[in-house]
Amino acid sequence: AGPQCNASVDLIGTCWPRSAVGQLVARPCPEYFYGVRYNTTNNGYRECLANGSWAARVNYSQCQEILSEEKKSKLHYHIAVIINYLGHCVSLGALLVAFVLFMRLRSIRCLRNIIHWNLITAFILRNATWFVVQLTMNPEVHESNVVWCRLVTAAYNYFHVTNFFWMFGEGCYLHTAIVLTYSTDKLRKWMFICIGWCIPFPIIVAWAIGKLYYDNEK
Repeated sequence: AGPQCNASVDLIGTCWPRSAVGQLVARPCPEYFYGVRYNTTNNGYRECLANGSWAARVNYSQCQEILSEEKKSKLHYHIAVIINYLGHCVSLGALLVAFVLFMRLRSIRCLRNIIHWNLITAFILRNATWFVVQLTMNPEVHESNVVWCRLVTAAYNYFHVTNFFWMFGEGCYLHTAIVLTYSTDKLRKWMFICIGWCIPFPIIVAWAIGKLYYDNEK
């Protein structure tokens, strides 16, 4: 028989049997390591070198940690948070570009595009207040129910509602342009401003009053 690597136990506790030189030996992943459970259906690999000694480094890259349900839920939550932030950042960036284009290109300022511009503005303000809510709110602030926390929440809800009313305004304009083609000249900017910015205000005021008197818990 040629030179061989003697049986050995590595630092993790895996037993490597006597093997011929040049052989890549596979052994099941350890079941536990530092209190962490691993999937034993995968293998770790170690090479028996030509000089009859084992390679110092063992390849345990395929050994995967078995996550508990609690760890899985935390991991999924963190991934969801990252995706949420990333989506809002991309959305806000694109909206700001569109806002600047509408602001700079005065030649396209007709009523239809003014409605688009206001809708974009509503989206920007909603996204901006979303970031404020996410970065300033924490369980302690939420429990304390301080005034500025209420104001930030009310502002976020207001801009959230304006999104829908400006979309409603877009729909009203398109309906008029398609069904009542020759009536678009009668439409005025102030009408859509009332729909998009003014109507949501009393709705949020009513909501805030209701929260103040019927759900005012500290």
